[in-house]
Amino acid sequence: MKKINNIILFVALFSFLNLIAQNEATSKADQHFSRLEFVEAAKQYNKLIEKGKGDNYVYSQLAECYYNIFNTVEAERWYAKALAGSDDPEMMFKYSQMLKSNGKYKQSNEWMQRFAEKRPNDVRAIAFLENPNYLPKILERGKKFNIKNLDINSESSDFGGIIHEGVFYFTTARNQDRRKYGWNQESFLDIYAATQNSDGSFQTPVKMNDKINTRHHEGLVSFSPDGKAMYFGRESFYEQVFMRDSTTRDKAGVIHLFRATKLGADWDRIEALNINSENYSVKNPSVSADGKTLYFASDMPGGYGSFDIYKAAINDDGSIGTPVNMGPKVNTVVQEMFPFISSNGTLYFSSNGHLGLGGLDVFYTIEIDGEMADVRNVGVPVNSNSDDFAFIIDEEAEIGYVSSNRAGGKGSDDIYAIKKIQPLCDVLVQVTVKDDETGKPISNATVSLFDAAGNKVLSKQTNEQGLTEFLVECDTNNAVDAVAEGYSGKRLQIPSTRKEEISMNINLLPLDDLIELSKIKLDPIYFDFDKSNITEKAAFELDKLVALMNKYPQMTIRVESHTDNKGSDAYNNKLSDRRAKSTVQYVISKGINEDRILGIGKGKSELKIKCGTNCTKEQNQENRRSEFIITSGNPKE
Repeated sequence: MKKINNIILFVALFSFLNLIAQNEATSKADQHFSRLEFVEAAKQYNKLIEKGKGDNYVYSQLAECYYNIFNTVEAERWYAKALAGSDDPEMMFKYSQMLKSNGKYKQSNEWMQRFAEKRPNDVRAIAFLENPNYLPKILERGKKFNIKNLDINSESSDFGGIIHEGVFYFTTARNQDRRKYGWNQESFLDIYAATQNSDGSFQTPVKMNDKINTRHHEGLVSFSPDGKAMYFGRESFYEQVFMRDSTTRDKAGVIHLFRATKLGADWDRIEALNINSENYSVKNPSVSADGKTLYFASDMPGGYGSFDIYKAAINDDGSIGTPVNMGPKVNTVVQEMFPFISSNGTLYFSSNGHLGLGGLDVFYTIEIDGEMADVRNVGVPVNSNSDDFAFIIDEEAEIGYVSSNRAGGKGSDDIYAIKKIQPLCDVLVQVTVKDDETGKPISNATVSLFDAAGNKVLSKQTNEQGLTEFLVECDTNNAVDAVAEGYSGKRLQIPSTRKEEISMNINLLPLDDLIELSKIKLDPIYFDFDKSNITEKAAFELDKLVALMNKYPQMTIRVESHTDNKGSDAYNNKLSDRRAKSTVQYVISKGINEDRILGIGKGKSELKIKCGTNCTKEQNQENRRSEFIITSGNPKE
């Protein structure tokens, strides 16, 4: 008995010591992870797996390591392993991104669908569900650029290039005398400069002076229009709360923005900007063409995601005003960084939250009436299935630079020269809403923009002049509708054009003009073949009926639904009955009492166009209609 007890005690002790050893190994990996030393953390997590000590936590942490250093193949592998025992939506999203980065678009969409089911109200899910077949459009749009890898790229990371007064400034990890950064085991970053030759090539890059470059990271610069000030980022450190042991405090890094002043031929007088904080990062500066506004990225509290795009006024004394978040059209729950505001007011930035090709993609938008327009993906070849960022462009010369870690480069990040061969084609649509009878503008009318698939993209109110504006892509089939209290709504197609601006008038009729003798005159409520569901277009027309019935509470309506002449009488009677009922149900769902509206299916007994067996598609659609008859409470009788 004593022997058995000793054996049990030994086994228990062995298991306990083994658990302690595993916890210590996991803790060691976690410490590297918490310090953003992802390369070393990955090694430690892999050792645990090799010893048979892997579990869902280790798999997910390992996936996160590879995600953060953009090893997409390994990240995909370990996210797949972790998701076998987890239904974490954020992990699903990241797995989808890695699949996309590895060219597995079908699988990526399948996981985005699963992510959307878990988080249907997430803006990323909404964007995907509204446009699941977005890839062909992105691939087509980017054919407007040429792209070329720069000769000055090295085997290390090079990114964030900008030309200023004939000198090319960029950020690089090429200085091998510098200590290594635990994130990716490359050297700490410095800012280098290379003079541009007359043929467009560059002289040998030179590290900027020690007042700009310190022992920490420096990177990404922007210049004031007069060339007297340079804004740049620098890593700064403060003590974190946790300790590795009882005596040693860890240091955590944040990025701050600084301003240098041009003195003679060099940069001096380095000043920290007043918007910096030890509690969050402020990075990626971009100064507007008039020198009055600074755009940047930050993870300060109150944002929408990890990093957001902000802007702030540059005051006359050089201080920076209160940061303003660029809002949910630009920022998502993930990362938006590397803003660049061009001379014509276009805001370019990189994001992994908007619909893209994988990793960070470059997007652009402009501000209209104080609101940001819908963002657009710049497309390939500027974007790839890797990280694409730090995009800048001279809108007049139509040349610029983008950084990327795509396959085929010289280092982990390379700088590419870009040149527009066609303009990114957008049209500013100015919509004016007026009273059809008086010609007077209607203020506070709601104007909505729809894409080619019929999805509502954006709604805006008209100003006192009855005007509002939208930015749409050229050569696309968009539509706008306008609704206003007391008026019958109206929808118009936006002309497909390559003009920079077009103006449209939407003239609205008073609601009473819909009443024609004993009927309500609506645009036809068409149904698709063999279908009875209410479409978005049908709903727009039925909303006019709802508005009229609300105006006249005594009005009652009979809905008569008709089919085309395909199929038997019995089949068409049932189909038209379903259509009439779905029409009635829609109106009731809008608050109209069910006693005030009746639906009757007429089948094919009253064809509008009698075309026999030779009906065209359009004639069949004309016959598939609903009509609205006032049975009582007609205000014109």
